[in-house]
Amino acid sequence: MAASRYRRFLRLCEEWPAEDSKRQRDLGSFLRQRVAQAFREGENTQISDPEACDQMYESLVRIHTNFYKNKYPRLKDTTFTGVTVEDCRTILATDILKQMDDMKKGTWKRLREKFSAKKPEEDSK
Repeated sequence: MAASRYRRFLRLCEEWPAEDSKRQRDLGSFLRQRVAQAFREGENTQISDPEACDQMYESLVRIHTNFYKNKYPRLKDTTFTGVTVEDCRTILATDILKQMDDMKKGTWKRLREKFSAKKPEEDSK
């Protein structure tokens, strides 16, 4: 029975899309890591709580298939602030978050980081 659970989770991991804009921060990569941890021995893994495992799988399938999005359709694709889904995706992209972290740094810290790093030309001399 553990083998069929393992195969179901693997199939779900294959179907789950990986978001390139959220490198190593998206739900798909987290799911893949957790499945690898939970099923270390593959199909031979002993599951301590099969009911909880099945419940987790069913919950993940509902998220993946947009069950609640389809069950409770929204009238508009914006939030109360007027931000669209695409705008949210752009804001939460890894590159944008790095830029925002750089902007939070003070001038002194940025200058110190810039000049403390060795340049490749200096190493070759």
